[in-house]
Amino acid sequence: MTSGAWSDSIPGIGTFFVGIDVAPGRYRCDDGKGGWWVRFTGPSGGEPVGSWPLPSGPTEIEIAPDDFAFETHIGTRWRRIAPARRPGDGPAPQARPVADPTLRAELDTIVGRHRPLAWLAPVTVLLVGVLGSTVLGSLWLIGLGMLAVLVALGTPSVSLDIRRARELERRRDRYVTPEDLDTPGRDLLARVQAAVDTVRDSEVNREGLLDTVDNAVTLPRQEWEIAQVLARQARLRGEQEEMSASARLPEVDAALRPLRAKLELSVAAVTRRVEALERYAERAEEADEALRATRHLEAIAARAPEYDELLADTVRDELALPAIERLTEQGDELVRTLRERIAAAEQAGGELSPP
Repeated sequence: MTSGAWSDSIPGIGTFFVGIDVAPGRYRCDDGKGGWWVRFTGPSGGEPVGSWPLPSGPTEIEIAPDDFAFETHIGTRWRRIAPARRPGDGPAPQARPVADPTLRAELDTIVGRHRPLAWLAPVTVLLVGVLGSTVLGSLWLIGLGMLAVLVALGTPSVSLDIRRARELERRRDRYVTPEDLDTPGRDLLARVQAAVDTVRDSEVNREGLLDTVDNAVTLPRQEWEIAQVLARQARLRGEQEEMSASARLPEVDAALRPLRAKLELSVAAVTRRVEALERYAERAEEADEALRATRHLEAIAARAPEYDELLADTVRDELALPAIERLTEQGDELVRTLRERIAAAEQAGGELSPP
């Protein structure tokens, strides 16, 4: 996957953190025969849900926004076929982890350096088998050969996943989880991610119609910067509450008052930034509506010649021309509306503070 943006596919083998490595949504693989998957749900992935072995043929899986991680072992790739469910389709959206957009590429580079080492285990087993066979006979070599095959199938992916998890833990300052936030912070982050998902999954964005806004770069950076601010705000809010509770004195309240005021200003500023993202998402949805209407009109216009022929055969030209002109005017008006809404969405995207 590219750095700074989620792709619409997941490799068949590996462990991927939701919100950091992969986007939530509905995924499909062409053939999962004999493979398996595990969704790590609940806080920090403490409630795994999985399926094994997978049947032959296509398989679909729903990765929820509040899942912690997704582990897979199949021979093909997973392809995203639908976004995560909208807020109205189920429970209120929950905040998910956010990472520095450059972290994924950094982890891939580190894990890539250790990929050749992952295959040393089966080679070592075979080497021991060859040496041991001179003493214990051919049965010893056959047994170790089978063991080497099992190790070769399982060790590389497992060891690389462990390496990735360790490297991710060492870079704890490069990602934010919902546990790093308090309730106000989680609510704001959930709003940010809902807006980001709306823009990313919009048809006008997928088709490149919002060409003045580089959403693949802008949206992940906005989400990461806002998450960092929310984490700092949560930490400072917690410190203020602890100091206020431990020393219930007028002097302490007076000293904390200007700090609270500054924190409130910070909250107001980041809230305005969140609202700008939500306006951008609303404009993208409006542009989607105009785009869908335009496509319906194109389908209707494609049938217009048939109706023109019918009119020409049954009524005078004076009756046919106004009908054709009205259809043309409707098409022109809808095209103007689509352009206006795309321009409004681009303007809303331009209001986002630069990374």
